[in-house]
Amino acid sequence: MEIKRFEFTDTLGWSVSRFDKFLTCKRQYFFDYYPKYDTENPIEKLLFLKKLTSKPLETGNIIHDMVKDLLLRYQKSSKPLNIQKFFEYAKKMTLQYCNKTFYESYYGNEIVDPLEIFKKVTVILENLIESQRFKWIQENALAQRKDWVIEPDGYGETRIDGQKAYCKVDFLFPVGDQIYILDWKTGSKNKKHSKQLTGYSLWANYHFQKDVKDIKAIAVYLFPIYQESQIEISQKDITDFAQQVKEETALMHEYVADIDKNIPKAKKAFAPTPNKMCNYCNYRQICPECMK
Repeated sequence: MEIKRFEFTDTLGWSVSRFDKFLTCKRQYFFDYYPKYDTENPIEKLLFLKKLTSKPLETGNIIHDMVKDLLLRYQKSSKPLNIQKFFEYAKKMTLQYCNKTFYESYYGNEIVDPLEIFKKVTVILENLIESQRFKWIQENALAQRKDWVIEPDGYGETRIDGQKAYCKVDFLFPVGDQIYILDWKTGSKNKKHSKQLTGYSLWANYHFQKDVKDIKAIAVYLFPIYQESQIEISQKDITDFAQQVKEETALMHEYVADIDKNIPKAKKAFAPTPNKMCNYCNYRQICPECMK
């Protein structure tokens, strides 16, 4: 299964996460996507604050990379998994990933315990490998494993009705004439997940010319118990989604001085948006609204 490639352009590309950040707080959005245009703070400081991680975020990162490695292993060999070695590797990865600056430590002086995070990682991974879905993959998907797409390189660039967009899938695989997309979730259910799955379905539709009726997009919730949520997409959904992407891209373009080069307007145009997330903002140290 061949993924299409695109020449680099500076033009803003829509994504669920980008527009979600845009809606949450314009100032945070500016710091995340346009740090080099800030004339008040050193870019090194902004990049440091942007990279602050958190316990939930790092748990998700560990799980995504563990599952990626697990699937790559099954893509090479169908031999039974050595459970002990698998969890030893998970512990090693957790210790490695926790060697970062955590938001909880930087702002709250909390000592982050990697073993506490590993306990949750263990539960999540057990939920996955003991699930019926994982057994089903082993029984039904291995025959076409050469066509598996496992967290592809890059950012998942695609085109939605000609518009630049990013929709990076976690795991895509064929079973017979159908394509399945699984998106791993370590947090609680959120209405934006359906939007993400729709984007992933259109990504598969664009790259592989697969009819959307043959694409099964599923959000897989791994904690505290294993659960799934599948979406059904119609032709009307495709049209409506493309229009939504167009409208949301246009809203973000209102804050851009040069659309082709994606140069933003001055920072003052990105006013801080007071909301409950201010207490969890990576940039609270330099944002006047967060410091109130």
